[in-house]
Amino acid sequence: MKRFIAVGALLLVALPLFAEMPAHTFSIVARDPQTGEIGVAVQSHYFSVGGVVPWAEAGVGAVATQSFVEVSYGPLGLELMKAGKTAPQALDSLLASDAARDTRQVAMIDAAGNVKAWTGKKCISAAGDHTGVNYSAQANLMANDRVWPAMANAFERSTGSLAERMLAALDAAQAAGGDIRGEQSAAILVVSGTKTGVWWKDRLVDLRVEDNPHPITELRRLLKIQQAYKHEDRGDEFVAQKKMPEALKEYEAAAQLDPDNNELLFWYAVGAYTGGNESKALEIFGKVFARDPRWIELVDRLPTSDLLPADAVAKIKATAPKPAH
Repeated sequence: MKRFIAVGALLLVALPLFAEMPAHTFSIVARDPQTGEIGVAVQSHYFSVGGVVPWAEAGVGAVATQSFVEVSYGPLGLELMKAGKTAPQALDSLLASDAARDTRQVAMIDAAGNVKAWTGKKCISAAGDHTGVNYSAQANLMANDRVWPAMANAFERSTGSLAERMLAALDAAQAAGGDIRGEQSAAILVVSGTKTGVWWKDRLVDLRVEDNPHPITELRRLLKIQQAYKHEDRGDEFVAQKKMPEALKEYEAAAQLDPDNNELLFWYAVGAYTGGNESKALEIFGKVFARDPRWIELVDRLPTSDLLPADAVAKIKATAPKPAH
């Protein structure tokens, strides 16, 4: 009870403190019932929308606050859900204390999948929302009223990770007409369904495109790169456990997702060499050195950090292409 009182007092003083920002946009809040992951994805013709609209906390819920934005709906909504309110209860509480509620568009989802959206009658048309099982799609200042139903349909029909499904919803919104002003920025935020107490582990995806002619396309590219690095990290973990078949499988997955990334390939080669697969490592080192000879010098620096044996340096550098005469 004390926590509810404290949060209630915070609402009274917090809502008037933030200046309204016109982040007109389309977004989705969603939960994956299989993994428990919770997230928000958004696109807008507004610079750096990721710093305004999406909010999420592991084991708690997610919020999208947009239109004539009251930013505090994000942190306060999460605080209310953390204190024990459902997402609909949290949203209702905030709307009740907001004299400008008719200008707001807000959606909230909690860790149990309870979800609610609000589209105020003064949001700029086309504006509306569609709430389904474990998600809500909402939009305002759109080219037409087909945008949010298209998002809902795409999310329900898509497969893959929560991040991939939310991006499918953004793609569908844009294909249906999107923001009447065009495109500028996008963001995606995904947190784990259970809080570990270590926030950087709980925040699974946190990507932003601040200013780009095609921000959703760029966001999808960034997500693919992040997935590649996650495979690389798991490969390193398997090497440390001396599980080379598993490590090579992860490294290979990383390379397939981002085949032109010398960073991923170089450390793939290091992991393969230290894990005992010398032939595979030398093959990859040679490919990296052929693309960019700057990586050759890095090999000399690794033995002092115990990342390569000293007697491996000459053999590895010998894979570099010979200078043309």
